[in-house]
Amino acid sequence: MGLVRFENVGLRYGSGPEVLHDIDLVLDPGSYHFLLGPSGAGKSSLLSLLYLARKPTRGMISMFERDVTRAPRESLPELRRRIGVVFQDYHLLDHLTAFDNVALPLRVAGVGAQRIRNDVMELLHWVGLGDKIDVEPPYMSGGEKQRVAVARAVIGQPDLLLADEPTGNLDEAMAERLMRLFEELNRMGTTLFIATHDTSLPRRFAHPVLRLDNGHLMADA
Repeated sequence: MGLVRFENVGLRYGSGPEVLHDIDLVLDPGSYHFLLGPSGAGKSSLLSLLYLARKPTRGMISMFERDVTRAPRESLPELRRRIGVVFQDYHLLDHLTAFDNVALPLRVAGVGAQRIRNDVMELLHWVGLGDKIDVEPPYMSGGEKQRVAVARAVIGQPDLLLADEPTGNLDEAMAERLMRLFEELNRMGTTLFIATHDTSLPRRFAHPVLRLDNGHLMADA
């Protein structure tokens, strides 16, 4: 049984046409996949199902050996705490500093204050933001926000890490550094699923590639 399993999943918004069709997907523990596809192919919609923001219109999704299509809404926050997400538009809290945005998952998990400080400071320095710990998102560049979002997603070493264009606003050197961080997380057991337009990433980091085309998911030949 995979960490994540989709069986014949379809998704539509309201009464509109389906945006995802007959999706079958298995993510095994410790696996690493890239998701490619043009704009409008359904990548963000697929990710929204994976981070439990919405339920499918039809089909079955199981995660962490739980049928989440039938799970009551109040049971989902516990599952979400096992998932790290790097959103394309960051989803940072503007009234919190870089430090407090990154610390948030650890605080929710009840981690002690000293360990939070040590882990957050180490990671912020690692992503090149050691001089931005007290800066709030409205005063950051897009690349800085991106790095805070990545740090927040990985700080708790989640079981599953989802990333939507995680290198989109970064220069080449920092993009390479963050991809190496993802590699290390994967070696430690985190399952990774990365949606990207950057076709060079799968060439440089040899992991299986899935493609979405008009809502249909297929393995890269």
